[in-house]
Amino acid sequence: MAMDLGGAAALVTGGGGGLGAGTARALAARGAKVAVLDVNEAQARAVANEIGGLALVCDVTSGASAEAAVAAARAAHGPARVLVNCAGIAPAQRIVGRDGPLALDDFRRVIEVNLIGTFNLLRLAAADMAALEPDAQSQRGVIVSTASVAAFEGQIGQAAYAASKGGVHALTIVAAREFARNGIRVMTIAPGLFGTPMLLGMPREVQDSLAAQVPFPSRFGTPDEYADLVLAICDNPMLNGETIRLDGAIRMGPR
Repeated sequence: MAMDLGGAAALVTGGGGGLGAGTARALAARGAKVAVLDVNEAQARAVANEIGGLALVCDVTSGASAEAAVAAARAAHGPARVLVNCAGIAPAQRIVGRDGPLALDDFRRVIEVNLIGTFNLLRLAAADMAALEPDAQSQRGVIVSTASVAAFEGQIGQAAYAASKGGVHALTIVAAREFARNGIRVMTIAPGLFGTPMLLGMPREVQDSLAAQVPFPSRFGTPDEYADLVLAICDNPMLNGETIRLDGAIRMGPR
């Protein structure tokens, strides 16, 4: 039985653009009350205004910032029944480059945003979900995080990114097991090459070369396709504790 998203509160981090914006739009189209969380206030407001949602500034690496954003969303919409973690960064740096070893703070920053940021919102949303009334499927909430195929086939230059996304993947089953008694499902999506601002900002010849590596369909995925999977996860109560690759069958090479 599909989850009734009509009137349900939802949180989307990184909701000001890319996968997060696509997800915010899809959830709103299903009737959810969406809080768009993003470190970029202008982008969050633009998406929120478009979908009739709530824009909130949120630095996912900060406990205080996330707690304030979740509290503001709770006050406006009630406790969230859906959390989608899309906030992330993807710098490319070798472990040892021409200028020497990767600066430790650069590695730490990626872990803070992608892994700690995901955990930060997960812990807060799950605490609120646990107090909700269960639905007809005995569910209280659904949490969907974003990893990457780099969690499994990280390329040269992706040490920090791959480590952070591997952590998100590993967190999934642990959280799903812990929250099972509360009726909260935890899933992760591992996208391949998607048409986010980062990829679409590359030269056309680079984009075409990357897209040709995807077996089928040989193109970038779209935020709408990511959002479709989020909705499918919400709708299927047997999806729990798993990372789903959404990648057109690509398997990344070493570089």
